[in-house]
This record gives sequence, C-alpha cells and structure tokens, in this order.
Amino acid sequence: ASAVEAALEKLERRDIAQASWQDFGAIIVVRDLDEAAMLSDRIAPEHLELCVANAEMYSKKIRHAGAIFIGAWTPEAIGDYVGGPNHVLPTARSARFSSGLNVLDFMKRTTLAQVMPEALRTIGAAAEKLAQSESLQAHALSVRARIDQLNKGVE
Repeated sequence: ASAVEAALEKLERRDIAQASWQDFGAIIVVRDLDEAAMLSDRIAPEHLELCVANAEMYSKKIRHAGAIFIGAWTPEAIGDYVGGPNHVLPTARSARFSSGLNVLDFMKRTTLAQVMPEALRTIGAAAEKLAQSESLQAHALSVRARIDQLNKGVE
C-alpha cells in the first residue's frame, strides 16, 4: 500500500488517482497464481497486467478480462495506445459476458434458425408455454398452429 501511495504522490492528477484508489483500490493476497486467475475471472477486470513468471501460461487460465497484458514488458498503456488491441473495453465486470470493441461489431450478422417437424414436436410445447408466460399470445399461437398441423399428419 505504501508503494501505491508513493506512486500516487508523483502524479500530476494525483487527486483523481487518489480518489480512485481510495474508492476502488484494493490489495488482495492469494495463496498462489491459480487462485489469482480464478479471482480475476470473478472480478472480470477491464485491464489485467500479468507481471509474473509464466505469464503467457496464466493468461490462458483467464476467460473474463477486457484485455490481458502479458509479461513485465507489456504495460496497459501499450495496449491503450500503440499495441494493437483496442481501447474500448468492457467495464464494471461486464467482461464476464462481453468483449472489447472489434471488427465483428461493424459487420452485420443474421441469425438463422431451422426446425424440422420432429424437433418441433419435441420443443414446440416449451416454446408455446414460454410465449404464454410472457403474454405473447400470437407467438404461442404460431407454435400451436404448426403443432396442430403436425398432429393432423401434415408435414
């Protein structure tokens, strides 16, 4: 903690950095680096610097981080400004379910779905029930109409 405090004193914008450290900073001691990787996944940080031996190996154990900076020679600023990965990253633990801005965000994608008659027999009732639970009667009826056709032998 004293090393962090000393580093903060050297910053021109120390008031902002100190407030951030005070409100959101923490020093967490773990048993080993495997536990650190598991904890990191729970926290899902926007940025994660791995300044440890075998950093590349540990990076493969982490699934939930906006960006991972591997090794002691890779500060976050490299990724932010000149290293290639983009600077628009998921914050507030959203790295658990989203990624940083990437080329796919600028591409139009269409979802395709196709259900064969036998599959509709298997899953149709569940879809109908879910639609009804959401008060989406037309959705429920669209499934029911097809199931009724199948029950009449129309395929």
